[in-house]
Amino acid sequence: MKRVPWWVPVLVILLTVGQLAVAEWVPGIERFADKAFGARLLAYPLMMLVAPAIWWSAARRRTPRPARIWSTAPYGAFTLIMLPFLIDVTGNSLDLYDSLVWWDDFNHFFNWFLLLTGVGLLICGSVRPRWAVVLLICGLGAILAIGWELGEWWTFIRHGTEIETAYEDTLGDETLGTLGALCAGLLVAFRVPREDTVR
Repeated sequence: MKRVPWWVPVLVILLTVGQLAVAEWVPGIERFADKAFGARLLAYPLMMLVAPAIWWSAARRRTPRPARIWSTAPYGAFTLIMLPFLIDVTGNSLDLYDSLVWWDDFNHFFNWFLLLTGVGLLICGSVRPRWAVVLLICGLGAILAIGWELGEWWTFIRHGTEIETAYEDTLGDETLGTLGALCAGLLVAFRVPREDTVR
């Protein structure tokens, strides 16, 4: 798997935060109303940095030289983990959630596929057998899908206009997220060369 340069995940973070800042601080943009962009402006960058922070902490214990750590960092996996946040915010910026009926469902499948592929590349390099990789990644995806839906409910659904359709939408979103994670597990287990799973 070809190595990704350091600036790619940095660019993903900057594009995400820039759009979140516009959504939160530029008044009068209807498509951003009642979607908890203040909470997202804080939460998204933090969630995007969790994987690099954990990786750096673990790598620092193994290699005390910071320059060596960052030259071997798995920027490709970091980028895959960060891309779903950028895609979500861009979908709101372009009003795709309201203008395309299928956009929300597509996001829950595809974003979980990206997210869990990145997670799988970070954590499954030494997991054997292959079916265990699939179960691990799919299980993590299901847990994250449930957590995401709880976060959505808490931040803007419970007091918003979507409460009447929230149950059915939540079940669909959790199912699509889990299916995306299952596909990510299959990809990491059977298509990515084992020596590349930490790139």
